[in-house]
Amino acid sequence: MAFYLEKEKTGSTPKVLIDEAKKYMKIEGESYHENVIEFFKDISTWLEQHFEAVCDGFVFECEMTYFNSSTAKLLLNMLLHMDDCAALGKNVTVNWITSEDNDIIIECGEDFEEELSNLTFNLVIN
Repeated sequence: MAFYLEKEKTGSTPKVLIDEAKKYMKIEGESYHENVIEFFKDISTWLEQHFEAVCDGFVFECEMTYFNSSTAKLLLNMLLHMDDCAALGKNVTVNWITSEDNDIIIECGEDFEEELSNLTFNLVIN
């Protein structure tokens, strides 16, 4: 059975959608929860298991408007797992979506892209 997860956003956590059957994940909103590791625990665990066992292509859309340094570290770790999958020849695409006036998120996306060498990374500026 394919994994499916949907978390609604709160004041300090983003909206999350994972649909394994569609090979799709989206995170959007803001993330500055005081316990980011706990919030992202099931997401990180699924990603690690998915890419170790299945790794058959994936699209990740990240449309964050703000996140703290703890979230940045978790996002980078997730992106590195995706990049490892792409290194095996699988089609992995990341769409980093932001507005043209959000310089911090744009810069962070550019920094993350430099750490990734195998997946397709699209910086989408609206």
